[in-house]
Amino acid sequence: MSELSVVNAKHITGHILDIEFNDGHISTVDFATFIFSVGHPDYEAYKKIDGFLNFDIVDGNINWDDYTMIFPVEDLYNNKIIKHI
Repeated sequence: MSELSVVNAKHITGHILDIEFNDGHISTVDFATFIFSVGHPDYEAYKKIDGFLNFDIVDGNINWDDYTMIFPVEDLYNNKIIKHI
């Protein structure tokens, strides 16, 4: 199997995205808990929906503001985004 990658992301509501991967799998991921618990000033912009929706798919991953916020593709696939301490 080729390397897992994101091919599409669709906004559902709030901070929730449906993320489609190159193997056809779709994960519904809610980023709110992560964004609102991080406490770092770089993430403040993503608390507002307009800021959160300002992402691109770059090199098979979802990327916010030139890598200010990015997650391992496998974590998105398994819907296991967590706050790393």
